[in-house]
Amino acid sequence: MNGVRVSEPTADETNYLVGLNLTDRRVVVFGGGTVAQRRLGLLISSGARVHVISRAVTPAIEGMATAGQITVDERPYQDGDLDGAWYAIASTDEPETNAAIVAEAERRRIFCVRADNAKHGTAVTPASAEYDGMSIGILAGGDHRRSAAVRTAVVEGLQSGLLADTAEPAAPGVALVGGGPGDPDLITVRGRRLLARADVVVADRLAPPELLAELGPDVEVIDAAKIPYGRAMAQEAINAALIDNAKAGKFVVRLKGGDPYVFGRGYEELEACAVAGVPVTVVPGITSAISVPSAAGIPVTHRGVTHEFVVVSGHVAPDHPDSLVDWSALAKLRGTIVLLMAVERIELFAAALIDGGRPASTPVIVIQEGTLRTQREVRADLATVAARVKDEEIKPPAIVVIGPTAGFSLAG
Repeated sequence: MNGVRVSEPTADETNYLVGLNLTDRRVVVFGGGTVAQRRLGLLISSGARVHVISRAVTPAIEGMATAGQITVDERPYQDGDLDGAWYAIASTDEPETNAAIVAEAERRRIFCVRADNAKHGTAVTPASAEYDGMSIGILAGGDHRRSAAVRTAVVEGLQSGLLADTAEPAAPGVALVGGGPGDPDLITVRGRRLLARADVVVADRLAPPELLAELGPDVEVIDAAKIPYGRAMAQEAINAALIDNAKAGKFVVRLKGGDPYVFGRGYEELEACAVAGVPVTVVPGITSAISVPSAAGIPVTHRGVTHEFVVVSGHVAPDHPDSLVDWSALAKLRGTIVLLMAVERIELFAAALIDGGRPASTPVIVIQEGTLRTQREVRADLATVAARVKDEEIKPPAIVVIGPTAGFSLAG
């Protein structure tokens, strides 16, 4: 070797990463604590026949046994427990017991993970994740913190679209994607992934603008808020933009604020695409009706306080001939009312509810630009909310929450 020294690899460095088919094969897990508990979920989902042997088990493991997902023997390890096993995990809190389990596994030629000292086992559990039909596993020479960090980074990269999981371009079609209430981190994983693959993005005014900044320079962005000719014609123009681009062989994402089907006209766009023969994927979003109150510390339901909540559009006034809301019936409810697109007519809605019998003292909170760093909150009651909104110069987008929970506060 001409004086060059070749060091022997350690056990950690010689691990061979492989996927095991454990379907209907016996796997024995020794130990019933939280270490074992963390590993059971993946083993169960793999289809293995999982048997746990431990002096005691956690309530979660007991629940898995009760549900028939695993079997359990509450007793100490005994030589011979690996009879018929294909794979084993030694995760007791007794090092000498774990060593004995590994020794039996060696004799029987069964791969065994030793949770308390990975290098003394014959297998190592990778930091793993499931993503869109793929199993991802990372080994880092026994450095579990490092493997977990890399695993998380890989998954986040796939979710955000920074890492591609395929070399194939997205098939032509349309995805109706709910962008969430405003904070770009609140879009769904699937929505963000599809957005990263878009050739064309047709974006609403309320879609998180930071998400558009992440798009590549070759992605065409169509601002739906600037499509001319009035509201009705604008929807026809939006439909045409979706259909024409999809038929031109492009993958189009229709990015909306909140959820596509909560006052978002998403179903109209789905219908138009269906008539035109364009395939559509619908990706639900986090609706502002629930998430914005939550961001302000307001639950829309609470045990013993309210058993229902109603989401109502404030697009038209209560006495408008196009209104489909029975405001008299709404006023008789005792739960939470969430008004969207209502801040500019709040005095009309408050009056309609009071006239219908809702107490004027009912708590109200108005939340402007919810989930964003610019979020503002105004607290009032039905009698005073219109004046408070005017005095505080609250502007859309804003959510109005009416009912007992609107008065909740953790402030001292």
